[in-house]
Amino acid sequence: MAPRILLVRHGQTEWSLSGRHTGRTDIPLTEEGRRTARILGERLARGPWNGLPDVEVRTSPLLRAAETCDLTGFGGAAKEWDALVEWDYGDYEGLTPAQLQGLRPGFTIWRDGVPGGEALAEVAARADQVVSWARSAERDVLVFAHGHFLRVLGARWLGLDPSFAGALRLDPASLSILGWAYGAPAIERWNDTGHLA
Repeated sequence: MAPRILLVRHGQTEWSLSGRHTGRTDIPLTEEGRRTARILGERLARGPWNGLPDVEVRTSPLLRAAETCDLTGFGGAAKEWDALVEWDYGDYEGLTPAQLQGLRPGFTIWRDGVPGGEALAEVAARADQVVSWARSAERDVLVFAHGHFLRVLGARWLGLDPSFAGALRLDPASLSILGWAYGAPAIERWNDTGHLA
């Protein structure tokens, strides 16, 4: 079978809870974020995952992703990779969607971008690196990263324009799988939070 990418968005932080754009600001998980990361780890330890013994693991070096990786039980196997960091929001770092609408009515990050930060094309180029790495792997890979970045990764896995990521919701401590259907890239599972129900 061709290798797949299993995606884990980090657990809740104070900023994700309040909706603030959290790019490169390095903040820890909340207690709820730590709890849900442990629950996800328990899910991945059971069948059909059985602890994913052969998976290759990478994590964003930012604390919230690395801590999620550790709490799910994969920290010892993980390698940090800067390609997995969140979008650099530049001047919009720490702002909520409501604040951005006040500054720029009708604003959407997928169309309008961010001043002083990364262009969407730059985020997509990093996602393309991850796609190339995963497709050349000899086994499934597991990555721990961030909401907007993982949404772009999903779009690029499918070969779509990175702005398609705007149509892909992704919650904290969710599990997604990018795989294959009839030899073509496909989404096998997206934004699965069944372990938190």
